[in-house]
Amino acid sequence: MSSHKAKKHFGQHFLHDGRVIERILQALNPQPGDALVEIGPGLGALTVPLIARVPALTVVELDRDVLAPLRAACGEHAGKLTVIEADALNVDFGALAPADGQLRLVGNLPYNISTPLLFHLLRFADRVRDMHFMLQKEVVDRMCADPDTDDYGRLTVALAARAHCDWLFKVGPGSFNPPPKVDSAVVRVTPRPAPFPLGDLARYDRVVAAAFSQRRKTLSNALKTLMPAEAIRAAGIDPGLRAETLPPEAFGRLAMQL
Repeated sequence: MSSHKAKKHFGQHFLHDGRVIERILQALNPQPGDALVEIGPGLGALTVPLIARVPALTVVELDRDVLAPLRAACGEHAGKLTVIEADALNVDFGALAPADGQLRLVGNLPYNISTPLLFHLLRFADRVRDMHFMLQKEVVDRMCADPDTDDYGRLTVALAARAHCDWLFKVGPGSFNPPPKVDSAVVRVTPRPAPFPLGDLARYDRVVAAAFSQRRKTLSNALKTLMPAEAIRAAGIDPGLRAETLPPEAFGRLAMQL
């Protein structure tokens, strides 16, 4: 299994640490009725113990060179495996969900596409129950950050309108082959409707993008092409504040002024 070399252009780092795999499985807690999809199974480190616990598993994998070793690794369970050979960024995950249920997604995501992939998956939020992903730790820190901290920013606020994020645990470079140059972390993302009023997501995203475009700017400066200072005040917010000090619901109020 170890003879397959990870490909740099796919951002591959194969997980091999049994304790980490067990912790991911515990967090996921797969049940027989779950519609499970693993993104980027690679050589099957997570796939093999997962498929042993469930009646069926779908995987999405771009690297066709790992498919034969992956099926071989699944052994007697290979018949339960459905492989979608595709870039996850192009997959219609809504079409994979059962008519009467929701998908559960899991995976060790390639770090070079993790943020665009999260937003692609959240387009199917009503068809997805939860996602358990291994990502670069600094991305997970940003996903789960509190206002007025260094990690809090555009990603935090954009996700807050779409999902609840739980920081689960850290994973060191030694758990992968080859070891990445950074720490990783596992996050649980639970899609949900925005827990605050925001008008519509497109307007909200525009306000958030503009507000964080230059972190050191005050809101009145950062948002001046979108709204005057009076509109910021009308949302109950001081235009002299900086974006990183505001909770996500404040951006909802700003979007309603747009």
